[in-house]
Amino acid sequence: MDPLVARSPKAAPGTRETLPRALSKLGHCSRTQAEKLVAGGHVKVDGRIVTDLSAWVDIRTDRIEVDGKATGAQRRVYLMLNKPRGLVTTRDDPEGRETVFSCLEQLDIPHVSPVGRLDKASEGLLLFTNDTVLAQRLLDPQSDIAKIYHVQIRGRPTEADLSRMAAGIIDDGEMLRAARVQMLRTADKTCWLEFELREGKNREIRRMLEAIGFECLRLVRVAFDKLVLGNLEKGQTRFLTEAEIASLRRRTVRSGPL
Repeated sequence: MDPLVARSPKAAPGTRETLPRALSKLGHCSRTQAEKLVAGGHVKVDGRIVTDLSAWVDIRTDRIEVDGKATGAQRRVYLMLNKPRGLVTTRDDPEGRETVFSCLEQLDIPHVSPVGRLDKASEGLLLFTNDTVLAQRLLDPQSDIAKIYHVQIRGRPTEADLSRMAAGIIDDGEMLRAARVQMLRTADKTCWLEFELREGKNREIRRMLEAIGFECLRLVRVAFDKLVLGNLEKGQTRFLTEAEIASLRRRTVRSGPL
């Protein structure tokens, strides 16, 4: 039996991972890319090529190489992007659509991944990091992270409509609920609403609006917890400050130590 497979992951809690997950956790690449590298014979562990995707490694003690180059904990990167409309939140798109990573091409940074998603038609604040532990904590419902969206719709909802979305709407067997929704401003045929969400269900705001008969024209995420999009230009990025990173870490303590 392959000795890497035979080792029990219980031997060293917190440091043992399957090889593809280890490469992702070390910030080398995504899990999908890691699986391709392993299966293609590009990865060595302690000097031996390993192609078994279920092989266990110890990220603390095992020497992992990709194409002859050692991997290790990369410098931690935390940044926000003002995502333009029309980009998909993925690294590689099988349909050939432009992705959010086109906005990061000029940055000299290690591999990062988005924290959650914004759909193709949505805009605004999107976080990226290679700190996989923090990313998982931020997406954990127990962390109760607020996300704020400004949404333009056609028409003008009543107070009863707003209350209904705050109370919860069943759509396709799933409960959708805004933690808070209020009117921001109105025009002749449209208006802007502010939504606060505490969960990350697929197309949640759009589905709620459709359920009560309103068309979503624009959807912009303007804040993620205490991080605010501010005047960051479309398609532009900025690195988070040490204070902002510390604030995010404090908000995730319910999910366990980082």
